[in-house]
Amino acid sequence: MHYRFALFLVSAVALTACVSKPPPGGNTPPSAAQGVYFIEPVDGSTVSSPVKVKFGLKGMTVKPAGEIAEGTGHHHLLIDTAGPGQGNVIPADGSHLHFGKGQTETEVPLAPGSHVLKMQFADGLHQSYGEAMSASVRITVR
Repeated sequence: MHYRFALFLVSAVALTACVSKPPPGGNTPPSAAQGVYFIEPVDGSTVSSPVKVKFGLKGMTVKPAGEIAEGTGHHHLLIDTAGPGQGNVIPADGSHLHFGKGQTETEVPLAPGSHVLKMQFADGLHQSYGEAMSASVRITVR
């Protein structure tokens, strides 16, 4: 009888080790009613350039820039830079990429090395919704 129980425990532990866990950091959908997360790339991953980026969104709707409606906005990708505070306009330059047409994925050429990608959701005027609507992942480009 004890042999069967021991066999059951060993099997349960082995099976648990095979179950995939949700990715850490910016890849976990938010537990709050609203938030953003990276579908790709996975936090801590090593990737090739161009880097495939897919944005995830919960509790709001993607709308193109220029359209102002409550509960809507569009994505921005910040590369190796901090985001502006809530209500501040996100600049448009090589480190602040705008997806004002409502895009939810892209490919970004990045130099080899370590990078921090920060997704920032903003309203139709590019005004940041702040930290509550941002997520970051660390990646290494080979």
